[in-house]
Amino acid sequence: MSRETFEYAVLRVVPRVERGEALNAGVLVYCRQRDYLGSRVHLDVDRLRALDPTADPRAIGRALQAAADVCSADPAAGAAGREALGSRFRWLTAPRSTVVQPGPVHTGLTADPDAEADRLLRLLVLPVEG
Repeated sequence: MSRETFEYAVLRVVPRVERGEALNAGVLVYCRQRDYLGSRVHLDVDRLRALDPTADPRAIGRALQAAADVCSADPAAGAAGREALGSRFRWLTAPRSTVVQPGPVHTGLTADPDAEADRLLRLLVLPVEG
């Protein structure tokens, strides 16, 4: 199977925007050639509490789910979820100063963007096992 160019960004939780401390909590993956836009999210509540004991994990979880809903074109995502895949990815990766922020967009090559989303979640978001 041929490999295609894909783009990805990490979703970061910044519980106290003024401090700038972040916790990786998801990935967005876009592959135009495969007509694919996907996400994976995982909020490590213990790590979140270490950054900010007053953070609301439920509200942050809802914000992460909202990004995932835009990716999957869930009806709950509203107008953003009805946009073309590329437009949704650009909207999700636009800089913002909210608790859930996208990191920079990176590129790579993949034969399976859905498997790539799983790999990036393991590599960039899930706790390191050791």
